[in-house]
Amino acid sequence: MEEGDKMKVGLLGATGYSGAVLYSLLKQHPNITHIDLYGHHKAAEKAEFLDTAIPAYLNEHLQLKEFDAASIMGNDDALFFATPSGVTNKLARPFIENNFPVIDLSGDFRFKDSTTYSKWYNKPAAPDEQLQGACYGLAEFNQLTSHYVANPGCYATATLLALAPLVIDKLIVPDTIIVDAKSGVSGAGKKPSASSHYTFINENAWLYKLNKHQHIPEIMQQLHKWNTAIPAIQFATTLIPITRGIMATIYVKAETGVTLEKLRRSFQKQYQDKKFVRVLADGLPSIKEVVGSNYCDIGFDYNPATNTIIIVSVIDNLMKGAAGQAIQNFNHLFGFSEEAGLPSLPVFP
Repeated sequence: MEEGDKMKVGLLGATGYSGAVLYSLLKQHPNITHIDLYGHHKAAEKAEFLDTAIPAYLNEHLQLKEFDAASIMGNDDALFFATPSGVTNKLARPFIENNFPVIDLSGDFRFKDSTTYSKWYNKPAAPDEQLQGACYGLAEFNQLTSHYVANPGCYATATLLALAPLVIDKLIVPDTIIVDAKSGVSGAGKKPSASSHYTFINENAWLYKLNKHQHIPEIMQQLHKWNTAIPAIQFATTLIPITRGIMATIYVKAETGVTLEKLRRSFQKQYQDKKFVRVLADGLPSIKEVVGSNYCDIGFDYNPATNTIIIVSVIDNLMKGAAGQAIQNFNHLFGFSEEAGLPSLPVFP
């Protein structure tokens, strides 16, 4: 499409955290003139409205329409899924068969192999032939090869952007990757649970899904595209008492001859033209520096005494880790400016 073209889009899942943020971004996108909101209810059931589900959107009295694939493809130019895992694998078939543009924020179409999804998500997977019709949209690296875009997971985004230059340039020992990632509570979604309860997570930190997190195979799938010699990663996730943000701290052994200057050149080469990745010249980033933005900030250091590279990557899990990257992929898919609809600055203070 052309830069000035206008579009109508649909959104299923606007009442969740990622969906609500996505709606706010779509509202300010210069190429979007209308947003249709869809829900899982039937037409005969009680009407749902956005402002009822999200009191902060008090002036957005928009009804959630009944989800119907044929109607969506007739009324809208593209569709966003902002749903939990296990939903879109039941809804995607007509969109894939009709080559209709979809940005899917769930994990249902991130893998090419259905057995991988079933193993790590503990849910039935979409059929393999449908999985082949989707492409994985790591926005800084992957060319979109289909109209069904699987938006990356939040932990996967922070980890892959941190590792990409060094993996591509083969500057690390392949079997030494250790990732210690920490996330705010919004990453667990809107539905309350024992671990997201204020009395549990306040003044606390909780390490969960050790060696079982569903983003592990997603990270490995992309790492293997860059370097098949990487056998596995050690990956830990910790919930911390903040609302938004992820910090991935990565430790990896350096290959022979690696210096701090070589690391700088590697990151500079990969990210000098990437608008949403900011590599720090010195020091390490903090989560507050990216909240409310689509930026990934990266800092790194090298300890020659232990031959260890330390990389710190921070993102807003609801923006670069979900809705922001979805808009970025939407812009890539339709040829709009990459920054269209995205804030130019984080929230400060």
